[in-house]
Amino acid sequence: MKQIFLLVVLLVFSIEGLYSQQRYGFVDTEYILNKMPDYKNAQDQLDKISKQWQNEIEGISVEIKELHAKYRADEVFLSTEMREKREKAIHDKEVLVQKLQQKYFGRNGELYKKRQELMKPIQDDIYEAIKEIAKSGSYGMIIDRANGPTIIYSNTKFDLSDKVLYKLGIRTK
Repeated sequence: MKQIFLLVVLLVFSIEGLYSQQRYGFVDTEYILNKMPDYKNAQDQLDKISKQWQNEIEGISVEIKELHAKYRADEVFLSTEMREKREKAIHDKEVLVQKLQQKYFGRNGELYKKRQELMKPIQDDIYEAIKEIAKSGSYGMIIDRANGPTIIYSNTKFDLSDKVLYKLGIRTK
């Protein structure tokens, strides 16, 4: 009986020792991204492209408003055939605007594809740097605190964000 008790105690202490050696760290990917020149350049490109496309859509929307105003002003003087022709022109422009909005800003639109193209390599670099730090530092878990309030308290001595930036060749401070 004493041997079993002693064996259980030793087992508990050895398991506790294994768990106490587990290291945890956290990073703030938003902080890391904001320190990366590549991210800033990619974001600037996306903003520029988005603004161009938005201006294109707004330009056509202004044309639609002008066509509507001109149609209402001339409506009484137009034949049925001319009314239908102008209504069709207005409708075609409205459909064009909807198609452009979907093409550029839709769920899998051009902006989404461009964002994936520009951001994926940056995200991959960050992930690889985190993975290397985790392996070399024997971290059992690295938590990203940028994506929501999942951590209520964290000791800054475990913040690995600057190490990730260093690994990526970006110096801070």
